[in-house]
This record gives sequence, C-alpha cells and structure tokens, in this order.
Amino acid sequence: MRATMTTTMTEEQQGIFPAVCPLDCPDQCGLLLHKQDGKIVKIEGDPDHPVTQGAICNKVRNMTARIYDDKRLQYPMKRVGPKGEEASFERISWDEALDTIASRWKKLIASEGPEAILPYSFYGNMGRIGTEGMDRRFFHRMGASRLMYSICESAGTEGYKYTMGGSYGTDPEDTVHAKLIIMWGINAVSTNMHQVMLAEKARKNGAQIIVIDAHKNQTGRWADWFIPILPGTDAALALGMMNILFAEGMTDEDFLEQFTLGYEELREHVKSYDPASVSAITGVPVEDIYRLARLYGETSPAFIRIGNGIQHHDNGGMCVRTIACLPALTGQWLHQGGGAIKGNGAYLEHNLPALQRPDLRAKDARLINMNLLGSALLELDPPIHALYVYNSNPALVAPHANKVKEGLEREGLFTVVHDLFLTETAKYADIVLPATSSFENTDFYRSYWHHYVHLQLPVITPYGESKANVDVFRLLAAKMGYEDEALRDSDEDMVRQALNHPENPALADISFDSLLDSGFMKAATVRLFPGKLRTPSGKIELYSADMASKGFPALPTYVPLAETSDLPFMFIPAPNHNFLNSTFAHNEKHVRMEKVPKLHMHEDDVSALGLASGDFARVWNERGECELVVMAGRDVQRGVVVSQGLWADTPGSKTRVNVLTPDRVADMGGGATFFSGRVGVEKLSGA
Repeated sequence: MRATMTTTMTEEQQGIFPAVCPLDCPDQCGLLLHKQDGKIVKIEGDPDHPVTQGAICNKVRNMTARIYDDKRLQYPMKRVGPKGEEASFERISWDEALDTIASRWKKLIASEGPEAILPYSFYGNMGRIGTEGMDRRFFHRMGASRLMYSICESAGTEGYKYTMGGSYGTDPEDTVHAKLIIMWGINAVSTNMHQVMLAEKARKNGAQIIVIDAHKNQTGRWADWFIPILPGTDAALALGMMNILFAEGMTDEDFLEQFTLGYEELREHVKSYDPASVSAITGVPVEDIYRLARLYGETSPAFIRIGNGIQHHDNGGMCVRTIACLPALTGQWLHQGGGAIKGNGAYLEHNLPALQRPDLRAKDARLINMNLLGSALLELDPPIHALYVYNSNPALVAPHANKVKEGLEREGLFTVVHDLFLTETAKYADIVLPATSSFENTDFYRSYWHHYVHLQLPVITPYGESKANVDVFRLLAAKMGYEDEALRDSDEDMVRQALNHPENPALADISFDSLLDSGFMKAATVRLFPGKLRTPSGKIELYSADMASKGFPALPTYVPLAETSDLPFMFIPAPNHNFLNSTFAHNEKHVRMEKVPKLHMHEDDVSALGLASGDFARVWNERGECELVVMAGRDVQRGVVVSQGLWADTPGSKTRVNVLTPDRVADMGGGATFFSGRVGVEKLSGA
C-alpha cells in the first residue's frame, strides 16, 4: 500500500513511499519508492503527478544500483601518499575529519585570510537547502571566496532575461495545445522526456514537430522534420526567419505595438539577414529557411523549446536572446501552448536571502568563475590554499580538465571532497567525506521547467556513516566556533524560511505544512500578457538599451564564434542517454546500458581520414587528447564531430572529453563554452 508522506518514513521497513527525483534535470519527476526490509528495492514513477504521470527515465529507474553500489563511500577517510589516480586512503572518524578540516582552515584564515578558501559545488543534487542553504550560510559567515555558478545555463539565462525579463516561459502542460513545436538545440528524448510526451499528445492532435540541432540524435530521429545546422550559428537562422516574417507580412503588428519595444528597429535590422546569407552561415538550405519561417508564421499556437546546448558557445547568450524574440513577432504568447521555454524558474522563485543569508558575510569577497577553476588554482593571486568540493566532480565536468588536474595536484592545496563515491576529484583530496543520497535527506525541490514544488523527507536511513551537506556544515560551524543562530537552524526551519516569500505571490499557498500534506504543489498561475515583465520597459525588449549600455548590440545579432584554432573539426561533447553529467558514469549498470564512448562523424570525413565505424580514434588539440570509438554516418555535418557523455577513465583508456574543451568564457553570464572547441582526429595506431 502507498504510504503518505510523514517524518517517520525511515522507520517503516516495508511499503511504497512518495519521493522526487533529485537529478539536475528539468523534468523533476514524482517518484514512488518500494521498500523491503528497510531498503529501496524498486523505483517507479508516480502516476498521480500531473506532469510526469508515472513515466521515468532509465537513469532513475536503475538508481537503486547507485544507492547500494558497493563502491559507495561509507565513512570518512584521509589520504595517505601522493594525490591522483593511484591515491590511497585510510578510514578515520568523523571527529578526526572535522577537527582536521577546522584546524587547517583556522590556520589558513589566520595567516592568509578567509578568501584563501574556495567552496566548489553545483547541482549534483537539486535539493535547495543542500545546495544553496546551510553551505552558503557557512561560507558567508567564514568570508570565503565566492563561486560564480556559471557552468550550465548562465549565458542563456542572461540572454533570455534581456528579452523577457527573467526565466518566464510557457507552462509545459499547455504545450499539448501547440500545432507547431520546435525543439531547438535540445536532445529532449534524453534530457527532457516529458516535454516529448507532451509533444506526442500535441502530435496526435495534428502538431508538427521540428528539431534544429548540430547532431541528429534520438530527438532528431523522432522529429517530423530534422534541420541540421552548423554549431554556433543558430542566431543567424533565427534572424533569417525574422527577415522572412517581416518581409512577407506574417508578423502580429498589434502584439508588437502593445507588448514589445523596438520592433521597427528590428524590422530594419533583419533586412541584412537575407536567406542566402543566412544559408551560407548556417549550412541550412535557402528553401528550408523559407519553409521553416513560413511554417512558423502561419501556425498558431507555435512553441519553441530552447535547449541548453546552444548556449555553450562563445555567442551562447546572444543566441538564446535572439531565439527568444521569435514568439513576439507572431504574437504566440497570447495563444495557449504558444511561446517558448528556456526555463521557468522565475515562477517558483523562493526567498533566496532568507535561505542563503548573505547578511552573515562581514565584507564582500572575490568572485571566481567555476569555469576557470584550473586558472584559479594555478594562477590566482593571492592564491587559493583550500578547496571544499560537494555536489560536483570538477575533475571530470569542468572545462580544460588537464589544467584542473594540474591545479588539484598542487601539494600546498588542502582539498576536502564530500561525495557518495571516490570520484576523480576525490582522488586528489586530503579528506574525503561520505555523503547521503537525496532519499536519506529532508529538502525541497523546484523544477526549472514545470511549475511544481516538491518536498522530500527521508525514506531510508543514512548509508554507513554518511551525512547530508546541511549536517556537515552545522558540525563544521560548531568546530569553527561560529555561534550564529542561522548556522543551527533545522532542515525544516530552512524549508519554511525559503518558502516564506511574499514577493512571489505564486508561492502564496505553498509551505512546508501544505507540502507535507500533498508532497507536491503547483505554483499559482501568473499570466505574462497582458501584464508587465521585469525588463526595464516592462515589455518584450527586441531592442535593449540595457544591453547597449553593457557593450552588447542592442538588437539581436549573429556573432561568429571565436576562431582560436585551425584544427579541422568543431567538437560538440553532448550529453548521452544514460548518464547525467558525471552522475552514473561510475555505475556499472549505467555504463553497460550506454556501452562505449563514441565519436559521431560524417561518413565522408571518416573515409577521408582512412577510418571506419568501430575504429578507435585519437581526438586531440592543444589542451589534451582522448580516445573514442568512431561512428560513421550522416547524423552530423562535415567538419563536425560529436561525443556523448562524461565518461570516467578506466585503466588504460582516455575518455575524459573535457580535456579537450576550452575554458573561455561565453559572451554573457560567465557561461561555459564547451561546444566552441576544435579538434583534430586521427586513427589510433595499435588500437
């Protein structure tokens, strides 16, 4: 029998218990956990969840293999011997681990100041108090260096904000009403499966589905029409569509007049983006540009799902800003199911100051871009002397991985890693702490795609001696002698504080108590139009004076990628189907499902290099090299190669693709440029 959510679920040995998926994924599924003898034996989707409706991906369905993996950390350890791949560790007590950390930090603060300490984290677990709660309070109180959380969506988020004022988009549940759906730069089958489910419902009602991408992946094969495009040229295609929409009278002039700023300037601006010029930039045939623009201009509701991939270029922010202008031209925001989604996090915005407590920081501290970790560890002055890593595995996920590795190898760097596994990063740590899984914690979750907030209470007892982030930071605060009440708040206290946010009326009815009753709740509906956006003008800003004041073009503009290499291939290290970033890359079951790390290439390029499908190729540039299995075909354009997934190195292999990725910063938000690198490819001799 399905149990209700209670604070005593860990005591129940048998039953079915409500939960939420913790992964950094837009879908944030409702789950049901089956327990026998106190252990989770099965994970299934919650059929009562209005959006996810009982469907879950293979990653989560097989998560029990990760929770009970025999390689999972069970107790604190300290390193004995050298740092790196061959590092050895011995078991210690929690008291010894915490005393060691606090003692080293106190000495550092006394001699070098608190900014010598850098916390490094991201959203390996999307629980809000565990990722941006007690941790932020603790490091604010310490005065440590601050981390810019920019590795994922910051460039696109800033670009979208210039146009729309924040992460406001279409309610995904409304997209079943769309008649045209464009999946732009997103492998939704692997990374947003419930948007695919909703699109399938729309398709049954006559909708056409178009996918625009650099790689004909599973989503491209699922589409009614796949449009291949050269990487980093998406803004040019969007501007070419605008050219045709204006020229052929397919714009909604009433909407433009009432709800936008700068449409007359844009009308003139896009005349230079004629279809022939755009075709030469993008590789999309002229006739396809006309067909795409006319379909978009003649169909309502038309919906665009803007993916994460396109923002991981030098021009990523401007690219997203440009695509975000398209729904305004045809007034799609007034049609149920029309519009766009880049993200919907603004609807669920919780009380960040109450949760993170920046008032605990006595004075400002330097801000370090997480994409530049290698440079920060090797070149920053004054130096970083201590690193605390949690909810992330930068040795595998950060760009320019060999530079990160060199930084982690510094003997003078005191590193602590809090994780479920002995990750690539943990092998460079001085102290390793065992972390709980989300099903062992109390936390709340808010999707950045759908409009639901979830509460997670512990369902199982902590694995071995593992502890949650919030517990460790409370203990460290005590060891450091910090007596602030905010560092002693309970998990429930922090959830209540975060959800008490009168400035966001959409959360008015959502509280710890209401979530305890229901498990998940939808935020109140907020209509964008008619209404006032959070842009300076209160309108959709096709022309942005704010951008102009910061040195950007005021109108949407195609900006070519930085040319920093003459190597022949654009390299796109995309996600795969069975991992999520580095999560699951260490679990045998998920690795077996994904099989081998591949390099997708155009068959003509493969032939020209004397390669064949199944060959091992050396993929290289000035930053490093890796070895991947060639897959020949026509799923990518010539001159483009695509890998999938962040694979952990196994003995004798070289599969860390981020040794190849640049650590340049994108045009906006300090974002990553994972997809703007170039590589050479050659047959691996002797493989």
